[in-house]
Amino acid sequence: MIKELDQDFSSLNEYIDDIKPSKIFILVDENTHEFCLPTLLPNLETEAHFEIIEIEAGEENKNIGTATQLWEILSEMEADRKSLLINLGGGVITDLGGFVASTYKRGFKFINLPTTLLSMCDASIGGKTGIDHQYLKNIIGTFALPERIFFYPKFLETLKFEELRSGFAEMLKHGLIADVAHWNELSSLEKITPESVSPYINRSMEIKNEVVSQDFKEENIRKNLNFGHTIGHAVESLFMKKGNLIPHGEAVALGMICETHLAFLCGLIDVEVSSDIITKIQRLFPYIDISEFKNGAITDLMYNDKKNDGGNINFSLINGVGSCLFDQRVNVEQIILTLDFYKNLHQNQ
Repeated sequence: MIKELDQDFSSLNEYIDDIKPSKIFILVDENTHEFCLPTLLPNLETEAHFEIIEIEAGEENKNIGTATQLWEILSEMEADRKSLLINLGGGVITDLGGFVASTYKRGFKFINLPTTLLSMCDASIGGKTGIDHQYLKNIIGTFALPERIFFYPKFLETLKFEELRSGFAEMLKHGLIADVAHWNELSSLEKITPESVSPYINRSMEIKNEVVSQDFKEENIRKNLNFGHTIGHAVESLFMKKGNLIPHGEAVALGMICETHLAFLCGLIDVEVSSDIITKIQRLFPYIDISEFKNGAITDLMYNDKKNDGGNINFSLINGVGSCLFDQRVNVEQIILTLDFYKNLHQNQ
């Protein structure tokens, strides 16, 4: 299902030749149209008719309006259930493209060609598709697996450093929840570069795929992949509401710092483990000033998290490096203590 592409993209061409799609649609944004499509097209060998569909780049375009436009374009271009959608892009493209493909005519085939570190190691894997609505992240979506995921590490060379670092946060998360060696190797890197992270991409993809294969519909162990995201998504949503987007990975890094401290408050890890993890994340990621947001505004958004049930706020919290527990109910007082801890971190640096 997951395959690294060689120079001539032969495995992609073999797959397309095997399924013989009626039409091919390639979904890109402005960035992947400019930097990645020129690599894909010369290597695409198919007799099937194909169309390029371009949307504007950015998380703010992952919404119902863009999805509606894409449904209308597919209809105008007479897409049918034997068509193939190739999502060439980062998490916005794979989330949005997968959602549109899984709902148009009750679903047609799509594959992901992730072009960012975030989408390679996280967004393109696992069959979660979705869009944002009313400033809530991925609140509308489907579970729909791509037919294949093809990744090409050289696409990382097209990224800005901030985008590369954003994806690196998810790799760190994979180590923290499931693989102590992976965490130790990644957290020891001196610099985040395409060359330094490439040797570890495959392991991160494996970790996510192993978890998803055990629990596709997120009823138990898959919830562990949300470590760092309960608080991270809430903060990300508040910045989105303000019209001041922050990179997803930076929000997750903030979330992992907070939720590591929360794990300490809950007695799941000791202070030495907590401090070591937080120090290593701080070295790699910038501090995000959330002092303008009241704690109540952040906790209110957490109640909308998809993992919650019965009005409780559920967390996935580590109980050691490389180990995680899901469905950990935490009281609001502990969450507020954690948010105050984070707000005071900057003063202590």
